[in-house]
Amino acid sequence: MILPHPESDLTLNIMVLGVGIVEQLKEQDFVLVEKLMVEFLEKNKKRTPEMFLNSLTFLYSCGMIEKKGYKVKLTPRKEVQMKLNVKNEKCWSDYFQKQIYY
Repeated sequence: MILPHPESDLTLNIMVLGVGIVEQLKEQDFVLVEKLMVEFLEKNKKRTPEMFLNSLTFLYSCGMIEKKGYKVKLTPRKEVQMKLNVKNEKCWSDYFQKQIYY
């Protein structure tokens, strides 16, 4: 389990910043990365371009966004993403057992 430093600012956590990017992309189709970064940086003076790129990389590696040239958009939800949103631990373990053994 990852434990943040007790004095760290959780609003600057990569996952929290990723949620902000998802919120920006919700109602839009493909958006220029530069435009998205400008909006991202304007929301909080403590945010940096490096934080933006790390959050964008995190979202891409999770399969939440797709890219096309210099533009990004949210990906449509897939069956695997729907299963991972289940909060029942038994369902999680069943899902991973199926993935490992089949």
